[in-house]
Amino acid sequence: MPRNVKSLNGAGFSVSVLVSVGRHPLTARARRADHDARAVEMALSLNDASVQLIHAGDNDTASEEALRGYLGMGVSGVKRIEQASNADVVPALTNILRFAAPQLVLTGTRAETGEGSGLVPYLLAESLGWTVVSGLAEIESIEQGVATVLQALPRGKRRRLQVRLPAIATVDSSAPAARQSAFGPARRGELTDCAYASVIDELQTQWHIQPARKRPKRLKIVKSASARDRFKAAAAKADSGGGQLLSDVTPEQGAEAIFTLLKEEGVLR
Repeated sequence: MPRNVKSLNGAGFSVSVLVSVGRHPLTARARRADHDARAVEMALSLNDASVQLIHAGDNDTASEEALRGYLGMGVSGVKRIEQASNADVVPALTNILRFAAPQLVLTGTRAETGEGSGLVPYLLAESLGWTVVSGLAEIESIEQGVATVLQALPRGKRRRLQVRLPAIATVDSSAPAARQSAFGPARRGELTDCAYASVIDELQTQWHIQPARKRPKRLKIVKSASARDRFKAAAAKADSGGGQLLSDVTPEQGAEAIFTLLKEEGVLR
């Protein structure tokens, strides 16, 4: 179990967790999303914090069963904002977060269904004018309106950051795993419906959607007479040492680095 955060800035500290409907990787059945469940687990680790869950999407039977998976973690209720399948959920979430005014909003890295682009936290932060932190692994303390957190970096590294609240943070897969969902609390928890008109995403109507293809694995050619060495090279995990860590750069420099990488990978031509 993760350790509880002991330093909170007085009573009344509120945390909102944005949860979505996940999809089992093998059966494709609706379930709680793994990263969102880790975000709920992180929120529950905060001592004396008021935790509320918010979901924007369909209110069908499959969605209800998935949301009850979060209730089974020990949360009393989930606020549901019914939205059409082709709606942009950012305006609805912005409206309810402005009304609720939490000090901290936790989300998963990306949704397991729908677009799964991972842009919602950043669009919300832009709309609300809040700070956004990506790849959260742990919350160490919250004092005087400042949260000290650990950000997950590649190869198991961590970076300690101090974030001025209110803020939005995405939770990484390296965060503590979510506790098991209990059947009793899942049935007793309440699903509260909030009315908000759907804003149709005009750009989404112009997309052409098709199943993703698995990218081929890069093989490292080893010139060796030994079959053992050739098999070891073929089965080895691809080396990611060629990456570049950008720190304290301007938005233009960051965009240029991303554009160069996409051209090298053949995504842009």
